[in-house]
Amino acid sequence: MEILLGKTLEELKTMVKDLALPAFAAGQIVDWLYRKKVFSIDEMTNLSLNHRNLLKEKYIVGRNEYTEKQTSTDGTVKYLFPASTGHFIETVYIPDKDRATLCVSSQVGCKMNCLFCMTGKQGFSEQLTAGDILNQLLSVPESDALTNVVFMGMGEPMDNMDEVLKALEILTADYGFAWSPKRITVSTIGLIPGLKRFLNESKAHLAISLHSPYSAERLSLMPVEKVYPLTEVLNIIRSADFAHQRRVSFEYILFGGLNDDRKHALALAQLLKDIPCRVNLIRYHPIPEINLPPSNPDILIVFRDILNAQGITATIRASRGEDILAACGMLSSNKRKNWQIPK
Repeated sequence: MEILLGKTLEELKTMVKDLALPAFAAGQIVDWLYRKKVFSIDEMTNLSLNHRNLLKEKYIVGRNEYTEKQTSTDGTVKYLFPASTGHFIETVYIPDKDRATLCVSSQVGCKMNCLFCMTGKQGFSEQLTAGDILNQLLSVPESDALTNVVFMGMGEPMDNMDEVLKALEILTADYGFAWSPKRITVSTIGLIPGLKRFLNESKAHLAISLHSPYSAERLSLMPVEKVYPLTEVLNIIRSADFAHQRRVSFEYILFGGLNDDRKHALALAQLLKDIPCRVNLIRYHPIPEINLPPSNPDILIVFRDILNAQGITATIRASRGEDILAACGMLSSNKRKNWQIPK
């Protein structure tokens, strides 16, 4: 059966034409999918019974409910969704004063194998579809309260650009969620082909995972540096058109004794001095079997103040959900480790 969730309005127009349904049925179906948030074709009651039966011969809505959740004392909630047999993805709800952010996944596992990332230790299993991505927004209990979404969960969004761009279209289109692109941030470690498409085909905000201003050191943390050096990524950003008020931020995890001293802060400021941006400083959540210590919280403050003194806007991202396997990929990795084929 083919899944309806994740189809654009144009795709639905083609579908209803192929099924010999009236043209206006596409608009009805898209409304049921993205605004009324139905789970089944039977719920699409302004379609005739005959038309619903025709749809059900080939299609299902494709909604998926979460199978597990963990709630932190700070209000953060981590949800686990099944993706395929034995595999899971994580979605994290982060309430913060007047903001309610959902961190969504774009892949099952990840190919990038960054040293500090638990998801990368899983290896890559499959791409999520636009429907899989949107299902995360539709199927958390806080769905109606969400103000922002960040593509910073499991996977590298720009390694799945077709489906991510389709999800972004539906999120921002009048026929879909009708969100402003300013409510959406997509993160990348710097895959240049996907980055170019994103900048040309989307108006959402951009976040770049940086983590060291020095190429050799960044390579030791992030193998992508060998193929797509940070210098090339930054040149693309410098030449991009930001007339639509797209915001660029850089994510910088601080590791104790590795990348958290004054020299690194000054080098980072020099690297970014001609790019209007914000730097988000992040305290490292240790993962098993990786010898990378987190920086002392006081060092994060010093690092931030050096950047600010150099004219770079820097903030320290509050650590959230530390009591619920907070590091990305921890819960799903634990679930996969304990998963057994049902008898």
